[in-house]
Amino acid sequence: MSLAAENGTSVLPVDSEHSAIFQCCGGEKKSQIKKILLTASGGPFYKYNKDFSKITVEQALDHPTWKMGKKITIDSATLMNKGLEAIEASVLFGVPIDKIEIVIHPQSIVHSMVEYVDGSVVAQLSNPDMRLPIQYALTYPERVSSNVKPLNFAKIGKLEFYKPDFNRFPCLKLAYYAAKKGHTLPAVMSAANEAAVAAFLNKEIKFTDIAKIVGKTVRAHKISKDMLLNTFFTADSWARQYAKKLVNKISLVVPGGGSIWAL
Repeated sequence: MSLAAENGTSVLPVDSEHSAIFQCCGGEKKSQIKKILLTASGGPFYKYNKDFSKITVEQALDHPTWKMGKKITIDSATLMNKGLEAIEASVLFGVPIDKIEIVIHPQSIVHSMVEYVDGSVVAQLSNPDMRLPIQYALTYPERVSSNVKPLNFAKIGKLEFYKPDFNRFPCLKLAYYAAKKGHTLPAVMSAANEAAVAAFLNKEIKFTDIAKIVGKTVRAHKISKDMLLNTFFTADSWARQYAKKLVNKISLVVPGGGSIWAL
């Protein structure tokens, strides 16, 4: 970001939410942004009222609106993806993490919004299709025709918004905690999450173990304020190894399936 600033250019985001924020910011000054409203589909479980520990890999991979790779789909189910996106938005747009609010929006039509100090809220809307933000980044500052299906508001009927439950989705808490602490902690959190998600996909741990593993890794990490790139590689490697040790402790397989939390 500092290199872009030195050269008077912009970093063009490709992810749908960050592209939306970029488009909503236009030429506005950062000082005029009251908050960023980062929308989340909520994944398959934002209204789930059963035991989260019983959630299967197949259920977690059944995303209601987006077609993504397995790792990102699990992150969407735990809402870790939205925590990571909040950290990314904070860095990309120079906005404190406290000014980024996550909003559950199951229709995935509003890709994010920016609220300004005068009370105005600017939103970017489109059908959920990654071709659009990718194309916008490639053709910026021009807009060209695309094959993305246009919105039919009469057919959509309604757009819903809900507050996320940080207690039911503890990965969100962990992401905001890591963002506030900063330095190497966000990298550690992300690496631990990758290791935990891989273990869940391999059916070595339970769905709820993902947040437990990430949380324990985050708490065990000694934050380094050394901002050299190698420091972050070291932190990333340490987090993966620590998380895998936790996975091994958890993965005491019970006859007939399932696992015991053995930490």
